[in-house]
Amino acid sequence: MPNKTQQINQQMRGDSYMSTDTVTEVVATGMPRIGDPAPDFTAVTTQGDINFPGDYEGSWVILFSHPADFTPVCTSEFMTFASMEDEFAELNTKLVGLSIDGLYSHIAWLRTIKEKITFRDMQNVEVKFPLIEDITMEIAQKYGMIMPGEDSTKAVRAVFVIDPKGMIRTIIYYPLSLGRNFDELKRVIVALQTADALSIATPADWRPGERVIVPPAGSCGTAQDRVEGKEDGVTCEDWFFCTKEVTEEEVYAAIGK
Repeated sequence: MPNKTQQINQQMRGDSYMSTDTVTEVVATGMPRIGDPAPDFTAVTTQGDINFPGDYEGSWVILFSHPADFTPVCTSEFMTFASMEDEFAELNTKLVGLSIDGLYSHIAWLRTIKEKITFRDMQNVEVKFPLIEDITMEIAQKYGMIMPGEDSTKAVRAVFVIDPKGMIRTIIYYPLSLGRNFDELKRVIVALQTADALSIATPADWRPGERVIVPPAGSCGTAQDRVEGKEDGVTCEDWFFCTKEVTEEEVYAAIGK
């Protein structure tokens, strides 16, 4: 365990102090990380049994958790996800939800959403994507969706973006009180697919049609050519920060939309 001086130094650097017990717990849970294969599981869902991620090979997947059925923030999120399901499908992306509730609770809640709930301009919304039953918390624990400091018996609002090869590409966490930004989740999918297709990176707040960041120069000569404007279509602020134009049409053509 760090002594008092080490703890102060950690605080000065902005590090979080973790006891030996906490470190052991983190290691034991084995929370998956970006770049790891998505942990596999078999589950009962509102759309039948699934084998994950094997059943989704070849597709992008948004696997997301919510705290509980019959709660208002979760209801607003499921209505939004269901209303955008076709938009995600156009991006070869499937949705899979999870909470620590039983199957019959899930079914009753989704029926209530369709028959009784209006949110913004959405009503009569049918949730067609699978919602996982995880009353044992086995899957939630496997994916690090339980945050004891937030709640020890409910999953936080976790989002895992998994690519067609079953690799975790993005992880986003929201606390229980904060509903997710669904425009951002769609932007993440488009940006990841664009980066893969065109071998580029995307800058802050990027949207399709805006300039993208080209890979760093591989040699001093290439860096010099870019700075001097000799590389066609590339504009550089300095040798390490270069962009090029990719139209919205080129983006969607590249990702096959």
